[in-house]
Amino acid sequence: MELFSNTFRSLENALNYANTKQKVISQNMANSDTPNYKAKDVEKTHSFKAELDSSLKSYRTDARHFAFDSEGGQASTIVTKKNVQYNNNGNSVDVDKEMTDLAANQIYYNAVSDRISGKFQSLENVIKGGK
Repeated sequence: MELFSNTFRSLENALNYANTKQKVISQNMANSDTPNYKAKDVEKTHSFKAELDSSLKSYRTDARHFAFDSEGGQASTIVTKKNVQYNNNGNSVDVDKEMTDLAANQIYYNAVSDRISGKFQSLENVIKGGK
């Protein structure tokens, strides 16, 4: 039995996603006046395979079977927004949208960090014997 459940792994991935999103938004805003800078975004890559990896432990009995080994990979990827242009200098950063994304990301991060804090408090309660 694992000490930390898949919930902790999922919450860790969510915090990593929020961290990456924060960095990308900051980079976009810092380059809002840079000519020909293309805004970037973060996409969650939580696929069916990732969900299956996090919920099941599987063992291959034949080399032809699919491998479901979890490598603790990224929960997100950084992509460049293409075919978008807001300024005459080729820059595709929309500062208002970035500020909105920043606020939404902050709310998301706070919710996830509150949830993981609650999980650790529950674990502490169990360790102390409910006292």
